[in-house]
Amino acid sequence: MSRQRTIKSPVTLTGRGLFSGLPCRLQFFPAPADSGVVFQRAGEDGPVAIPVSVSKVAQRPHRTSLSNGTASVETVEHVLAAVKGMEIDNLLIEVSAEEIPSANGSALPFAEALRQAGIVEQDRLRQVHVIDQAISVSEGEALLAALPGPTDCLDILFDLDYPSVPSIGRQVFSFRLGKDDFLTQLAPARTFALEQEARQLQEQGLCTHLTLKDILVMDASGPLENTLRFPDECVRHKVCDLIGDLALLGRPVCGRIVAYRSGHDLNHALVRKLAAAFAAPGRAISTIGEPVMDVRRIMRVLPHRYPFLMVDRIIQIDGDQRAVGVKNVSINEPFFQGHWPGQPVMPGVMIVEAMAQLSGVLLSRRLEHTGKIAVLLSLDRVKMRRLVRPGDQLILEAEAIRVHARTGHCRCRALVGDEVAAEADIKFMLVDAEPA
Repeated sequence: MSRQRTIKSPVTLTGRGLFSGLPCRLQFFPAPADSGVVFQRAGEDGPVAIPVSVSKVAQRPHRTSLSNGTASVETVEHVLAAVKGMEIDNLLIEVSAEEIPSANGSALPFAEALRQAGIVEQDRLRQVHVIDQAISVSEGEALLAALPGPTDCLDILFDLDYPSVPSIGRQVFSFRLGKDDFLTQLAPARTFALEQEARQLQEQGLCTHLTLKDILVMDASGPLENTLRFPDECVRHKVCDLIGDLALLGRPVCGRIVAYRSGHDLNHALVRKLAAAFAAPGRAISTIGEPVMDVRRIMRVLPHRYPFLMVDRIIQIDGDQRAVGVKNVSINEPFFQGHWPGQPVMPGVMIVEAMAQLSGVLLSRRLEHTGKIAVLLSLDRVKMRRLVRPGDQLILEAEAIRVHARTGHCRCRALVGDEVAAEADIKFMLVDAEPA
C-alpha cells in the first residue's frame, strides 16, 4: 500500500499564459494529508481557495478552467497532469494571475519543478477510486469510456484520428498511470493546433505572443518551423490532457480508460459521471487490497456476538495497515428501545465500539501468530460529528498508527455517505490470549 504524498519544500515557476499572454508567478507549497490539491488566488477580501473538483469547472473552449465565485484559474490541465503524473496527493498552488504559465505547452516544467522540490510520503494511506462498472460518454464520433480493469493503476488507451491532416493521421498510444514513467513518456509532449485553428485564435486576440517555435502548429506536412519530440507527440499530449482532467475527481482512479478523439469537454463529462457513481450512497472509497471478509470470517477473529457484534462486513483490508468495514444500522438494534423511544439515535459509545472492533480485526493481522489479543486501553480525540439513525449505513475506517510488543494505536473514522459521523484515536493493550 502507498501513502499520500506532498512536496518537501516550496518551488516557483514564472511565465506567460498560453492564451492570454499575461505574466504569472506560480508557487507550489506542501499541504497536509487529506487536503487534496487546491489553487489559491488573491481576492478583494483576501486569498480565495479554488479546490480541484469537477464541480468547480468553468466552461471554456480548448482548455480546463476552474472558478470559485469571482476568482478563477485558467488552463490548469498541464499542471494537474504533472501533479498526478508525479503521484502527488496534497498541494497548495498559489498563482498571481488568472492563467497558469504556459511552460512551453507541456507538463514537463511543472513535473521537473515538483521533482526538484522533493516528494515526501505522509502519515495517511492513499485512497483511490476503483472503476467497477462501465461508464461512457460520447459526442459525434468522439467516445470516452471508463471500464473495470487493473486495480493497481490506471490503464489508458487513446486513439487519435485526424484523417484530414496526414502529418497527424491516426495515432494510438497506451500508458499505465502508476506504472509507466510519466516524466519521460508523457510530460515532454506539447499542446498542438492545426494551422487554421492557430490563425483563428490569433484573430480573436488570443495567443498573439506566441511564435511557431513556441507551440506545435501542424499542417499537412508536419510542424511549422518546429520539430516533434516524439513521432506520436500529438496523441501523447492528448493522454497528458486526459490525466490532468481526471485529476478533477479529487482522488486517484484505478481501472481502464479508452478514448477515441476525446477532448476537454468530453473528459469533463466523463469525470462528472464517474464522480456521481463514486458518490453513490453506501459506496466506500476504497484502497487497493485483499478480498472482503463476511460476518462468518469476522466471528472467527472477534469474540463478540449478538447483540454486541458491531461489524457486519469488511470491504477492504490492506495488509496490517488499514481496514474498511460496514455496520448496517437497523431499527431492530436492541439499544434503540431506550435510546430513545420515538426518536431513535445510535449511541455514540456504540459507534466508538464499532470502530474499536474494526481495529481489533486490523490488529489481528499482525497478532495472528503472536498469541496475543487487543484489549481496549484508552480513547483520545473522540468527536461525534453527526447523528446516526435507523436505516443509515456506517462505513468504518481504521488505520494502524503504531503497533509495539505491548500496545497498539489506531486512528478511526465512521462515515455515513460522505459525512463523518465520529472519529477517535483508540489505543489497545496487547495481552496474552486465554487458552481455549
